[in-house]
Amino acid sequence: MALIDLPLLMKDAVRGKRSAVTCQLKCASQCAFGQCNHSDNPTFRDIASGALSRRAVIGGSTAALAIGLAGTQGALADPGNGKGKGQGNGKGGAGHRPPNGTKLTFTPIEPVDAAVDEFTVPRGFAWHPIIRWGDPLFDDAPEFDWNAQSAEAQKRQFGYNNDYTEIQEIPGTAGKRAVMFVNHEYTNENIMLPADTDAEEAIEIGRAAHGLTVVELERKNKNFPYRYVQGAELNRRILLDDEFALTGPAAGSDLVRTVEDPEGRTVLGTLGNCAGGLTPWGTLVSGEENFHGYFRSAGTSDAEKRYGLRDAATARGWENAHDRYDARNEGYENEVNRFGYIVEVDPFDPTSTPRKHTSLGRFKHEGANIIIAEDGRAVAYSGDDEKFDYLYKFVSRDRYVEGDREHNLTLLENGDLYVARFTGNSPAAEIDGSGEVPSDGAFDGTGEWLPLVVDGESQVPGFTVEEVLVHTRLAADAVGPTKMDRCEDVEPSLHSRRVYVACTNNSDRGTEGKAAADEANPRSQNRDGHVVEIDEQGDQTSTAFAWNLLLVAGDPAQGDQTYFSGFPVEKVSPISCPDNLAFDSVGNLWISTDGAPSGIGYNDGLFRVTLEGEARGRVEQFLSVPIDGETCGPIIRDEDRSAFVSVQHPGEDGEFGAQRSYFPDYDGQGPKPTVVQVLPNRGSGKG
Repeated sequence: MALIDLPLLMKDAVRGKRSAVTCQLKCASQCAFGQCNHSDNPTFRDIASGALSRRAVIGGSTAALAIGLAGTQGALADPGNGKGKGQGNGKGGAGHRPPNGTKLTFTPIEPVDAAVDEFTVPRGFAWHPIIRWGDPLFDDAPEFDWNAQSAEAQKRQFGYNNDYTEIQEIPGTAGKRAVMFVNHEYTNENIMLPADTDAEEAIEIGRAAHGLTVVELERKNKNFPYRYVQGAELNRRILLDDEFALTGPAAGSDLVRTVEDPEGRTVLGTLGNCAGGLTPWGTLVSGEENFHGYFRSAGTSDAEKRYGLRDAATARGWENAHDRYDARNEGYENEVNRFGYIVEVDPFDPTSTPRKHTSLGRFKHEGANIIIAEDGRAVAYSGDDEKFDYLYKFVSRDRYVEGDREHNLTLLENGDLYVARFTGNSPAAEIDGSGEVPSDGAFDGTGEWLPLVVDGESQVPGFTVEEVLVHTRLAADAVGPTKMDRCEDVEPSLHSRRVYVACTNNSDRGTEGKAAADEANPRSQNRDGHVVEIDEQGDQTSTAFAWNLLLVAGDPAQGDQTYFSGFPVEKVSPISCPDNLAFDSVGNLWISTDGAPSGIGYNDGLFRVTLEGEARGRVEQFLSVPIDGETCGPIIRDEDRSAFVSVQHPGEDGEFGAQRSYFPDYDGQGPKPTVVQVLPNRGSGKG
């Protein structure tokens, strides 16, 4: 018998998503129960256009402000230690000038069929696992054993389903040591554990495999890949019984108090951690996304319905072993209100208490990414990753002070919160859901940031500040923002200061009773997603912006209606379901994908996109991950021709006794989510 019951709730609702297993375990098959957002917000067809031209969007003010982020450089390959299959497709790479002069030159790979269980890199490169699920982190941690895993062992080992990943060089180590931060989003006990594992033990192993990891890395020099350091001083596992401090106006409110925490200021653990970001002061922020799938609730209030909470048994059954996961229990009604925030962790202080910042609102945060505004305030962008939900911006009350880390650690505790409304500048009749480019040659327009909280006061009639920050979705509904196609990672560029939004997909767009296509979401039944580019026009704190679509994803060779900022569609790598975003040292955009197998039929991968010049919109595939896997946490160190990705849920559709993937060890045992480094292969000839 399976450890987790996986009803086929999603069998008719996975268009644009990988599998019913992924949907059930990651987001509790939310789509099968209908959208959470039933608000009657205005669409572009109802809003008078206040259009800016495409020229204004691309050529508007982008005043530079150099804010240095702590980081580590990549490595060159360990001679003779390469692995993987290298290939190229002839679409650029060696045949054109590297965008912005980057040193990371490569010939793009051909897309890889979704049935292939291989990690594929360009010719001349090799891939190296840095750390895998179950690798021991501490000196007293046991070695991983497929047939004898325990909760106590898992607490001392690397967690499951690594997602957001960041690497920072440790000062004073001459580039030889670094600290890595990793989220562990969710688990799949059916491929992790033997079917006869005790049910209660399976629950505790699963709980221990969630959370966060901080781990030190080392390398001989820049010619070698990183390896993790067992027993290192900074190594840390942050688990579901560890304390987090609530900050901001909602901390201590009646909405977050429970029988175990009557003060409403200390939460145990973090759940559903998806993407994240590196702050300018060197801490990491992580988004609590699909927390709703871990709780059973009455499911009767407007707030519960808006967040997808239901009176139904959860897939993992934690509510049967721990009272706090059943919000129907007296005293625990507010437990679910303590999840759905942006979490901040200091990776350089293993004794520090992680924090949950209520000022950034509570919703299904994909993550948050921060840039320092022209006036010195910290600005954080975050997407609510669900069909027809919204894009948000936070502006700190206080200003960043270079070198004052103690002060900067308080910047996310107080500030203003906004939600985005987009307006298109093309005739409404031309946005017909086909995804065809309008007559003006681009999808573009203007937008406004609608206030939710400003100067510590609620801007939403009928909502207190605490209610805005705990029931943020309901508050946002009341002011009429634009319903988006799953806005996931949102990344501001430190080079151009433009902001990029990955809209992964939305198979319900334009269907009966659902929001119609609009210029910011121009395709009905949007299987493949798109990327929005926002220009704050010289003031990152402004309430007005210009925008355009950088690309509308798909595979032109299969006849998909696509758009790549005017770049010839026959010269791009096919791409579907953009998810996480990153930039290299010279400002090129990199996109990792989640859902391409059921979109365009290829494994997910990592892609570079040129943003400037005649080649703007060119997409080049750099790598492909194995069967059922998702490409997460991209880190680009192009100065050393190196990149890192976290491979999440490889072989997701398998079973313990009938695995579909054997990545990364290919030893016949089963798949392990893994953080991978890709770098030039200078000796083995295997790249």
